[in-house]
Amino acid sequence: MGSSDFVTLFFLVAAVLIFFQLRSVLGRRTGNEKSPFETLAQREAAKAPGADDGKVVTLQRRDEANAEDRFAAIDAYAPVGTPLNDQLRELLRHDATFAPKEFLNGAKIAYEMIVLAYAEGDRKTLKGLLSREVFEGFESAIADRESRGETMKSTFVGIEKAEITHALAKDNEEQITVRILSQLITATYDKSGALVDGDAEAVADVNDVWTFARDVRSRDPNWKLIATEAEQ
Repeated sequence: MGSSDFVTLFFLVAAVLIFFQLRSVLGRRTGNEKSPFETLAQREAAKAPGADDGKVVTLQRRDEANAEDRFAAIDAYAPVGTPLNDQLRELLRHDATFAPKEFLNGAKIAYEMIVLAYAEGDRKTLKGLLSREVFEGFESAIADRESRGETMKSTFVGIEKAEITHALAKDNEEQITVRILSQLITATYDKSGALVDGDAEAVADVNDVWTFARDVRSRDPNWKLIATEAEQ
């Protein structure tokens, strides 16, 4: 037997010995082992008050706890008993993933992207954020501006306030209306570079009411802008 064969045999014997030692320490699976979740539940039940008096301790289901947490987030945003609270609760029943603060954060990001994309004539970005009808309106305004040789420059200063004013869940569609108070610097120039509209330095307050919607059946989970209105 060569030296390499001896080394191979040595490691084989060592592996067999280690296997049997581990088997004696860890034991063998019988098919009746309990999952970690079951053993954790039993430990929590054993620690619960009155667990040793023969009474059954009912642990709250995870989905029930999550539902309570989601309703609590809505109640914190809109007072209980108000029409908006009822609307948001109904929307949550329709869409278990909805959370008002997370939605508003996304709406504010979308608002900035849409405002700047419109000023820059970025049709590709707009198409992904707008419904077909709204996109057609924006695209028509951009084309009209381009036909006159005009350019628009916008500086997004920030959003002073954003709030949900209405929510609707019907069939497979969800709609949420948001009032957004933003601050922008907007100026439009003609072919020669002369200012024809707006102000290149003044910050203007803009009060918009935008409605976003999404189809829960769609593979695209994103909300799209379906209606715009400017408040004076």
